[in-house]
Amino acid sequence: MRIAIVLSGCGVFDGSEIHEAVACMLAVARRGGECRFFAPDVEFETIDHLTKRPDGTRRSVLVEAARLARGEILPLAEYRAEEHDGLLFPGGFGAAKNLCTFATDGAAMRVLTEVERAIRDTHRLGKPIGALCIAPVLLAKVLGAKVTVGHDVETAAAIEKMGGKHEPSDHGRAVSDERNRVFTAPCYMLPSTVAQIADDAQAVVDAMLAGRA
Repeated sequence: MRIAIVLSGCGVFDGSEIHEAVACMLAVARRGGECRFFAPDVEFETIDHLTKRPDGTRRSVLVEAARLARGEILPLAEYRAEEHDGLLFPGGFGAAKNLCTFATDGAAMRVLTEVERAIRDTHRLGKPIGALCIAPVLLAKVLGAKVTVGHDVETAAAIEKMGGKHEPSDHGRAVSDERNRVFTAPCYMLPSTVAQIADDAQAVVDAMLAGRA
């Protein structure tokens, strides 16, 4: 079993949420699977994670994501759905600003071309797609899927406005859209411990495996 994990950088405020990304890796490994890592080859404005303010520099999403992947990562443009058994998006603010424009445009957001292609190609082959935290907005926008962001009323309203369906959720289970083979969990959209993040990631991965074509 080979799962593609799409990273959006490295760090909660401008990239992939590190706890969620590692929890995804662990969840896949615990089910005997292999992770392959991808990220878009684009630049982004970085955030000082101590002050939580922009630091005036721009970096590569791919290069920063390589930190999480221990250097074993490919540009998302090279992703081939037929070579993988599923596609998985950890959260973090990078998912909302580097993979799409939800952070600035809300329900009117645009999805990065290679991100949309990866989602549509995976969906077309009937393979499962998982997303954590804020990343489910991608699947609502591209597929009109049923997803969860926990109990975040504002984000849920945006999901409905862009053509998706929102289901409120707590920790420890995946919200499943069986028709679209989409599986999501809220993670840090809710107050969370690291243990709850691990539980959410495992629930999504387990649901993905059960939902494979």
